[in-house]
Amino acid sequence: MTASPAAPTGPLARLARLAHRRRGRMVLAWIAGLAAVLALSPVLAGEFAADFSTPGSQSARASELVAERFPGRTGDTVTVAYEAPDGAAAPAVRERLATFYADADALEGIGLAAAPRISRDGTIGAAELELTDRGWNVPVESGERLIAMAAAASGDGLRIELGGGPVEEAQEGGSPESVGLLVAAGVLLVAFGSVVAAGLPLAIALFGLAISASLIGVLAAVIDVPEFAPAVAGLIGIGVGIDYALLVLTRFRTALANGAATEAAITEAVTTAGRSVLVAGGTVIVSLLGLFLVGVGYLQGVALAASLSVLVVMTAAITLLPALLAFAGPRVNRLRIPGLGRTLGRPEAEIDTTLAARWSRAVQRRPWTAAIAGAAVCLALTAPVLGLRLGFPDAGNGPADATTTRAYELVSRGFGPGANGPLLLAADLPRPADARVVDALAERLRGTPGVAFVADPQRNDAGDAALLLVAPTTSPQDTRTEALVERLRADVVPAAVDGSGVEVAVGGLSASLVDQSELVADRIWLFVGGVVGLSFLLLLVAFRAPVVALKAALMNLLSIGAAYGVVSLFAEGGTAGGMIGIDGEVPVAPFIPVMMFAILFGLSMDYEVFLLSRVREELGRDGDTTRAVRDGLAKTARVITAAAAIMVAVFLAFVTAPESFLKLLGVGMATAILIDATIVRMILVPAVMQLLGRANWWLPSWLDRRLPRVALEPAEVRS
Repeated sequence: MTASPAAPTGPLARLARLAHRRRGRMVLAWIAGLAAVLALSPVLAGEFAADFSTPGSQSARASELVAERFPGRTGDTVTVAYEAPDGAAAPAVRERLATFYADADALEGIGLAAAPRISRDGTIGAAELELTDRGWNVPVESGERLIAMAAAASGDGLRIELGGGPVEEAQEGGSPESVGLLVAAGVLLVAFGSVVAAGLPLAIALFGLAISASLIGVLAAVIDVPEFAPAVAGLIGIGVGIDYALLVLTRFRTALANGAATEAAITEAVTTAGRSVLVAGGTVIVSLLGLFLVGVGYLQGVALAASLSVLVVMTAAITLLPALLAFAGPRVNRLRIPGLGRTLGRPEAEIDTTLAARWSRAVQRRPWTAAIAGAAVCLALTAPVLGLRLGFPDAGNGPADATTTRAYELVSRGFGPGANGPLLLAADLPRPADARVVDALAERLRGTPGVAFVADPQRNDAGDAALLLVAPTTSPQDTRTEALVERLRADVVPAAVDGSGVEVAVGGLSASLVDQSELVADRIWLFVGGVVGLSFLLLLVAFRAPVVALKAALMNLLSIGAAYGVVSLFAEGGTAGGMIGIDGEVPVAPFIPVMMFAILFGLSMDYEVFLLSRVREELGRDGDTTRAVRDGLAKTARVITAAAAIMVAVFLAFVTAPESFLKLLGVGMATAILIDATIVRMILVPAVMQLLGRANWWLPSWLDRRLPRVALEPAEVRS
């Protein structure tokens, strides 16, 4: 007679039993926490805002000089572009615009209008509304009111369109979080075939979304958090929340199917799958916090917001979900849908006959063939990255029906594409006589190739500063505009002010984007090295296997490289781009590869941890690596496939957003998860582990003595 295995011990086992015994109190504690957060967050919440400037750059210095020497001005503006076929300078048009400008001046953050420019054919005009605060700090309500006022003032031969940051933020877009939840619900129903079982991961995701979204608002009162951060954090939270709940729930259902009682099934699920959740979630958070190494302020806000979301759902998966499972017990399979739910929670006795088990045996029979084929596919998908063009999309890449896009088109048609992103040169004048130097600089700029227009210099009342507005001949996202900025800084401006003591900083929107691109390019290797290094250490401590930890990092780099290639392909427009609403070629914002790497490196580790945890558990049975890899893959294939399908669906919800950078971010992350859950986990990992054999678990004795031992679960858990 075989002795029953000892009951699991350790902190996770104790937590699981506590959740079972005190399930009512556990659920009430979460409900009370949610109520408290929802009640207090409106009182403590701050405004979403972010400083998109680059510290220490010329563009940042130009903005600082404007703020110091020109009170009430920031250098940021809202563009008012208008078209009147009967004449943009007609008295009736000027009168209606004067009323619009006066009403706009009354809005918070919006200042006076500068003198308008009229196109050569006299039908198009453009004026700038000076902002009294940086564009990202202007309330969204002001942008919304401007859009409504422009629509009301249009008509009877006059069309007014608006451009600028406050207007872009005010334009309504779809809700990618709701789209992601709906698709995830459908995948869960197909996977579980039970309304109750499918509803539990959704409940965890909704709890996490409600709590984290409210806390992110509070976070905005402490640090700069950009407007798009809640959408990114929400989708990541939904994806990992459902994934983590799915893992715990599947292990619980499998234990029930194997004959375990409810409490024993919960304990097994939390001590095994729960440990995977903690390691995977910790890796995601480490990867996200790696964004701090880039040194860009608004990315730090995104990192903290997303990390907060992951932390909440990770905690819910090992506390709230076990309590809900204690209430459900065997009734977790109630309200079944005929024909569905054959994929998750089957008894382990049937695992060896599954397609995943047969697939694993096939891969292990020809590991070299599988490894080479899998790597070749990943590298082929990565190839388009060679044509990746980094840069910031401008308003011309927006939706055709957006007022910012129409304003961009009007300005381009009337004054040239460069008028949509003028450069602002700010000069510090030590002596009043230095005004002559600025006049000479203006004349030199007018003869510079690539410059379409130079406005007359504007001086402040004290006479110790001057501004020059310079419009390039090319659009803000054009590589020739970047080249012009570099040429002005390196050659034209220094030659014009040499020996005068006048300091000139080349700023403005286009220049600030150039500065940020250069900063990200300089820091990206520090960031990648930091994220990979910290994740390697976390996995090393978790699995005590350097080869496994290194292999996991390299496999993740393959899937991320493939995602970069796909993003480059979609950014080219054409057939691929048109599928997601990108009709023409757009540059890829420099922060997209950085954010993708931070998010994907952590999320890809989820599936690596799910698989390796089960392989390590199976290895404890008899020490046979071949069998452990085969059974570990077979027992996790269904849950990884379902989890990946949900994550892909959630990330593809980004495609519904109006901004091209969010579309590309979603497509790239969905691609990486798909590649990771199929080619990497189902082909490369079993093939490489088969080739390495016992070397997978090699650990030098000196390292074994120095590594901390993390006892979150018993050393061996038998199903």
